[in-house]
Amino acid sequence: MGKGSGCFPSKGSKFVGAGSGTPHEKLETGPSSDVNVPEKVETPTPAASSAATHAVVKSPAPAVENSTPVEKSAQDDVPVKTLESTATPVASAKVKVFIIFYSMYGHVLTMAKKMKEGVDSVEGVEAFLFQVPETLPSDVLTKMSAPPKDEFIPTITAAQLTEADAFLFGVPTRYGMMAAQMKAFFDSTGSLWQTQALAGKPAGIFVSTGTQNGGQETTALTTVTQLTHHGMLFVPIGYTFGAGMFKLDEPRGGSPYGAGTFAGDGTRMPSETELAMAEHQGRLTANVAKLMARK
Repeated sequence: MGKGSGCFPSKGSKFVGAGSGTPHEKLETGPSSDVNVPEKVETPTPAASSAATHAVVKSPAPAVENSTPVEKSAQDDVPVKTLESTATPVASAKVKVFIIFYSMYGHVLTMAKKMKEGVDSVEGVEAFLFQVPETLPSDVLTKMSAPPKDEFIPTITAAQLTEADAFLFGVPTRYGMMAAQMKAFFDSTGSLWQTQALAGKPAGIFVSTGTQNGGQETTALTTVTQLTHHGMLFVPIGYTFGAGMFKLDEPRGGSPYGAGTFAGDGTRMPSETELAMAEHQGRLTANVAKLMARK
C-alpha cells in the first residue's frame, strides 16, 4: 500500500518458467487472384451478396457489385479478375491475454509489465495492458502523493473483456482484500455475468501488499470469488516456480495463488525474485490460454 517510484531492476531473471510450447497460429487463406470469369459481365441485382467476391462466378450468375477492373491475361484474351484490392487481410490468430490492474504507486504496474514479458515470450500469444478506472478524485490522489497514471496504458471497460481469451488481474491489497477500484470494476461486469460471457476463460491473479502478512494469500482467495461467479477458470502458479518459491534469504512476495510483491513503506519496489515470478506466471498463463484456445 505504500508508494514507490515504479522503476525496474536492471538485472534480468535467471529463473526459467514454463516453456513457450509449439507455434499456434490459425491463418485464414484469402481468395485466389486468378479466378476465371465469363467475358460478359452483367450488372448485379440489389440482392446480390457481397460475399460473391470470394467465389468463382459462373454464367449465368450475375457479377459482383462494385467488382474490380477486368484485366487481360498475359497468355490469352480470357479476362482475369484482379482481387488484390478486395481480398480480406489475414487476421491475427494470436491468443489474447488481457493484463488488467490497478496501481496507485507503481508496484502493481511494475509487476504487470514483467507479466507481459512472460506472456509475449510464448509464441502465438500476445498480452495487452489495461488499467481499471480510477475512483478517487484528483485532489485526493494529489494529497496521497500518487504519481500520474501511465497515459500510454488504456483504461478498460467491462464490454472489452469479451475480446480476451485469458486474463491476469493485478490486485493491490486493502485490509487483506482487493482495492476498491478493482472491486468497482468487477461490479461493473453485471451484464457479462448475466450472460456468462466470460465462462471458461482462464484467469490468474497477482498482488501487492504493504507487509508480509498483509494479504498475499487472502487477496487472491477473495478475488477468486469474482472469477467463480463469472465461470472463469482460476489458474494458480502452484509451486511451478521451483526453488524461487522456497527462498528464505530475502523478503519475497508471492504464493501458490500467484506472484506478489511487498511495498513496505512505499520505497521498496519489486525485487528480482518477485519480478522473475511475475514473468513466470505470465508465461505459464499464456501456455494455459494457448492450450485452451486449441479446443
